[in-house]
Amino acid sequence: MIEVSRKTIGYREAVSIGVGGMVGGGIFAVLGLAVQLAQGGTPVAFAIAGVVALLTAYSYAKLSVAFPSQGGTVSFLVRAFGTGIFSGSMNVLLWMSYIVMLSLYAYAFGSYGATFLPASLQPIGKHLLITGSVVLISGLNMLSAKAIGEAEDLIVGLKISILLLFVGLGIWGIEADRLAPAAWSPMLSLISGGMIIFVAYEGFELIANTAKDVRKPETTLPRAYYSAVVFVIALYVLVSVVAVGSLSLDQIAASRDYALAEAAKPFMGQAGFGLIAVAALLSTASAINATLYGAARLSYIIAKDGELPEFLEQKIWNKPLEGLFITTGLTIMVANISDLSSISTMGSAGFLLIFAAVNWANVKMAKDTGGIWPISALGTAACIGAFFALLWQTVGTSPRQILVLFVMIGLAVVIEVIYRKFRPREIKCDRDCDNVGISKTGGHSE
Repeated sequence: MIEVSRKTIGYREAVSIGVGGMVGGGIFAVLGLAVQLAQGGTPVAFAIAGVVALLTAYSYAKLSVAFPSQGGTVSFLVRAFGTGIFSGSMNVLLWMSYIVMLSLYAYAFGSYGATFLPASLQPIGKHLLITGSVVLISGLNMLSAKAIGEAEDLIVGLKISILLLFVGLGIWGIEADRLAPAAWSPMLSLISGGMIIFVAYEGFELIANTAKDVRKPETTLPRAYYSAVVFVIALYVLVSVVAVGSLSLDQIAASRDYALAEAAKPFMGQAGFGLIAVAALLSTASAINATLYGAARLSYIIAKDGELPEFLEQKIWNKPLEGLFITTGLTIMVANISDLSSISTMGSAGFLLIFAAVNWANVKMAKDTGGIWPISALGTAACIGAFFALLWQTVGTSPRQILVLFVMIGLAVVIEVIYRKFRPREIKCDRDCDNVGISKTGGHSE
């Protein structure tokens, strides 16, 4: 029997995965929040957040080439830090951050979908759409992830085309005064505002999960990471220039949850509002599908390594459905009880900490990856600094969110510590221990 090569992903496909992951719904969800925080400096806030993402993409590129694995972020952390409390807690935090991202996408789906309903039905309709979108797409994942996955490339192309149309038509009618430095928030607020919407960039890390299937990974992966992130930075900056230049801050604040659609009205009319809203629904639905599948798989992978309860690695119909059910339930709860600011803050904080750890992983393993460790050290410092800027912003504007944020981070550690203490399992890393000095039973081999 002839074995068919699995190297099926080229440069364009890898870039599409990264761009699709980043523009999978984040910009539709967080644009209004970004404008509320950074005001006329919103394009600068997106650019600053993009620089942090670009620094981190360097570490991901080096790690992905040196250690290709479907585990992606999980495998990088295990390789660098062993199978101890730290890596286990970060992996659990990654799973929780995926749940937060799902909540963000579902919240955006409900917000944009509700705009098609009569005003009196919008509040309840929003929650029904939030819940219905997650339940329906979970059902599709139970049957076949291909139901939406086969249309993913088409959806990515469609939403990028619509956003470029938005920019192309709107750039000619902007009011420059709304973007002048005098209209910006104070610099510290602008930076911290950029960090709260950092979730709009996290999707580039999905490229890491495909590394084993990439043709000529030594050249393809770095090019794909950098191309995807740079393209999305430019896209986000241009979209935010048009949005801020087309609407007053009061108008954006009044439509914060669906600001991108509202921003299309001045130059595209009601038809433009509807077009952007439909694009948001397609985009967030595809993002829910991809992220839900990935989060369920992530819980399965972590459980297989012995860092989550054993029932999460059991399969029904040859699929890791326990993780899917738990992820679905938690997503519905978070999306329905939290507001946009809380969800974005939790998601950004989680991924900033995870990316800081990945950057430091490349510092530790620079000899193995061939990386320039000062770049990754700068990425680590940028992520940690961004995290504290986010904390500063949250303390000043929404102190109660700090509690929610620390509960999420604390839960990741507590779950791992308690589980290891009371439900001990052999910690395994069969996929990733070879040749990296990690023993099959946990810890580093001598």
